[in-house]
Amino acid sequence: MTIENLKETLHYIDNKKNKRKNNPMKKYIFIIAFAFTLMANSQEFKLSPYTQYLVENTFAISPAYAGIDDVHKLRLSGVFQWVGMKNAPRTQNISYDTRLNEQTGLGIILYNDTNGATQQMGGQLSYAYHLTLSDADEEYLSFGISYKFNHFKISTENFGDNGYGTGQDDPHVGASQSTSNHNFEVGALYRVERYFVGVNISNILNKNIEIFADTEPIKLRNYYAYTGYTFVSDSEEYEYEPSLYFKYFEGDGRSVSDLNFKVRKITDDGYMWAGINSRFLNDQGFNPLSISPLLGLKKDKFYVGMGYQFNINEAVDLNHSGTPLLVLGYDFDAGRYKTSWSSRK
Repeated sequence: MTIENLKETLHYIDNKKNKRKNNPMKKYIFIIAFAFTLMANSQEFKLSPYTQYLVENTFAISPAYAGIDDVHKLRLSGVFQWVGMKNAPRTQNISYDTRLNEQTGLGIILYNDTNGATQQMGGQLSYAYHLTLSDADEEYLSFGISYKFNHFKISTENFGDNGYGTGQDDPHVGASQSTSNHNFEVGALYRVERYFVGVNISNILNKNIEIFADTEPIKLRNYYAYTGYTFVSDSEEYEYEPSLYFKYFEGDGRSVSDLNFKVRKITDDGYMWAGINSRFLNDQGFNPLSISPLLGLKKDKFYVGMGYQFNINEAVDLNHSGTPLLVLGYDFDAGRYKTSWSSRK
């Protein structure tokens, strides 16, 4: 579900609210149309990473990052979109990845996503293969693949009439439906000294299940690119990291770009950092969509990261509270950053 679709649908409903009082049937037609819009986007089998990749959870965007650090990395995250709006999207995510040996990384992600009457539950299993091209030049190449499972459900029994009619007896409100789907994702990551670039393709298989209409998108493939460079101060106490994230949707040609900047202060037992993210809709004249301040702290084995996304386009008229993100983490066997191939030594 994109913010643009949500904005357009809610504006349409709002423009018709006076007419609904006189014609309760239209209310449910609007609800079902809104649910169809959700369904068309929800089966992309890749929950939006929001800014998770910026809060030290890059495994959320590519299987090539599985085991990129020489620790057993556990991360718990929660995203609460559009705070203050009833039945707004909520997403919970747990991820774990580890390096088994110098060349093999494994990872798993489980998630739960609710959005009004719809719910998604699923996960992915990831395998990564890491190559050392040159120890002297700190040059490394990683490949990753993920198997992904998604279960989607829309529950019409929760539709109420709010005093406008009989609700569940409305012939335009069908029975609850659900579907389960499988897909794959592949990715590659290249690192040399402090430069990195990664690309991946998500939802490789076309969808072959239609539970609502034959107008649903068949091509669900998304293409990602993520690149950046880490500058280090002369004292090696501070790191400065500009980066760019790009995402393209094959099904409808949409694309999104993120411009990011982070500053880290290295401490004796970890680091603290702050950053800023700005997201743009490329297919709408590169108009800015949101801006997100970010903060994080790594202290020994513990990690916490926070972000808050503020809408700055027309969607701000619908909600002014934004979208908070919280990530909590623990690194088992922390302090093993001695190998040449770890992203943090």
